[in-house]
Amino acid sequence: MSEAYSPIPELNLLKEFADRIGPVYYSEGFELREYGADAGLHTWSEHPEFLSRFIPFAQANGSGSGYALWRCDDRADLAALPVVLVGDEGDLYVIARNLMELFQLLAIDSEPFADVGFLASGDVEDHSDGHHGFLTWLNQNFGLGPPEDPHALWAGRKESDDRFRAWVNRFVELDDH
Repeated sequence: MSEAYSPIPELNLLKEFADRIGPVYYSEGFELREYGADAGLHTWSEHPEFLSRFIPFAQANGSGSGYALWRCDDRADLAALPVVLVGDEGDLYVIARNLMELFQLLAIDSEPFADVGFLASGDVEDHSDGHHGFLTWLNQNFGLGPPEDPHALWAGRKESDDRFRAWVNRFVELDDH
């Protein structure tokens, strides 16, 4: 049996980084949790088709929001799946088109919310303790840094979010955001 955190190489690299730096945040509120563990999605719907299409993998903030991959199709590259924010205050939406975009958003070092106010926080002076190490890790492993234009990155995920909302509305009614 494999000792890997997940079947996703990119998440395994992030887990190795997180284990190496210890119990400090590298992006505000973000923390990997057990891959595939319950993320409260059953509070939205207990329909098996709904639940089977999510792979929870991380905490998004300190109050119960989480991140999950949305299995929108049967692609083999799980890192290319859209990332959904499962909010503790009723938010359920695509936050990034794939893991690389999520990693870039994490480089902003701010908790994510539907009002995209977190995108304006690129000038944050007080970064998480492990933030600079995360930026180095992100650049060394993927040649990425914080998004040059966070609003363009955010706007780019709208098509995935529209598709997600159409699918999820078969199971639950979402509020417009």
